[in-house]
Amino acid sequence: MRTARVFIAPVTATALALSLGACGAGGGGSDDSTITVAYQKFGNFTQGDALFKDVKAAYEEANPGVTVELVPIEAAQNDYFTKLALMNRSPSTAPDVMYEDTFMIKSDVEAGYLLPLDDYLAEWEDWDQFVDGAKEAGAGDDGKTYGVSMGTDTRGLWFNKDVLAKAGLPEDWAPTSWDELLEAARAIKESDPDVVPLNIYSGKPMGEASVMQGFEMLLYGTGDTLYEDGKWVLGSQGFVDALDFIGTVYTEGLAPTPQQALDTNIGNTVSAEWLPDGKVGIALDGSWVAGNWLESGAAPWPEWSETMGTAAMPTQDGADPGAVSMSGGWTLAIGSGSEVPDEAFEFISMALNRENSLRYDVEASQIAVRSDVAEDPEYTATNPTAEFFTDLVEVTHFRPATSDYPKISNEIMVAMESVMTGQQTPEEAAAVYDEAVTGIVGDENTTQG
Repeated sequence: MRTARVFIAPVTATALALSLGACGAGGGGSDDSTITVAYQKFGNFTQGDALFKDVKAAYEEANPGVTVELVPIEAAQNDYFTKLALMNRSPSTAPDVMYEDTFMIKSDVEAGYLLPLDDYLAEWEDWDQFVDGAKEAGAGDDGKTYGVSMGTDTRGLWFNKDVLAKAGLPEDWAPTSWDELLEAARAIKESDPDVVPLNIYSGKPMGEASVMQGFEMLLYGTGDTLYEDGKWVLGSQGFVDALDFIGTVYTEGLAPTPQQALDTNIGNTVSAEWLPDGKVGIALDGSWVAGNWLESGAAPWPEWSETMGTAAMPTQDGADPGAVSMSGGWTLAIGSGSEVPDEAFEFISMALNRENSLRYDVEASQIAVRSDVAEDPEYTATNPTAEFFTDLVEVTHFRPATSDYPKISNEIMVAMESVMTGQQTPEEAAAVYDEAVTGIVGDENTTQG
């Protein structure tokens, strides 16, 4: 079973006059008011903190009488979503602007948390610079737009060249199947038992990172899919095979121990400590990881570009197209109950103008979603892995854009965790998943793989 791929491609840039803020739809600054901006500040998601602080200062200077209140949420991904949802449930705590993962948009629209932005976007000249795929990422089921993309990403294999060399693997290592990936991990384990051969996120503590970087990178490499023709796929052999791969790397000691993997700080540990210290050989992770190692990042590592290599994640048996990736990304959205929506959008338009989008995409190692940024020499030259991860867009997949996806994702985490800890076989965990999905969406919204 094949799933259609969605392709985001840069388009030709047109002349753009940079604007500091007002899009014409709002009247920010006319009265004393406060804009609250909630965002994640944790692990790989720290680059936005500095950006928002600078945008706050610039916005307040340009809009006397308006105060921007930043609300950084220091929490891992799932906890961030939970805390943001709790904030949105009360008018007294609901933010005006929020850092919104694309996969949460439709469920948050359904919950009534987000404001449609179409009237503002129609008058914002910068909107034409955003590629079509980025525009679609912020859309709800009703066709309206609820989030403005900050950048997108792809996923692949990061590897420490020194660790691989010790295991007898070449500097240009590029596996063509899951078996070759496992062979490399086994070689690393044999050469140095103190090194984690392969990090692949799994289980509930890492939340959506487990599902996207881990499970879905495997599932879509089998040729199967989670969702097809408006129905959730059950009984998929690819689903079982993906869980079996998870079980193999954990039971053979090719991954972190379950105790390490189920630590909510594992993402920070891998990117900020294990990879730089040569304590992990291969990591299945995202294009943004290098942002941690830049001078402006959370764990500066000047030698990273010499030490780290990249390879595409292969399909299960090397079948076409030979590689697989997943893409997501974050947006800025406005709360549905905001009393200052005009000012809130002016803040977003400033935060995501050309200059600030370029800064964010460089510092956070994001794939640009503005065509003028994608063509900027500073963007293309700053990160030596930018071209590699951008090329993976050609083989990328996107999560099902449905409001019930977050619940389905949670059931995938449960299945992964039960297999990695040895509580269930892949077949047993897949059967439990199938039953849970049927309970969530109803039998009429499922199909057999």
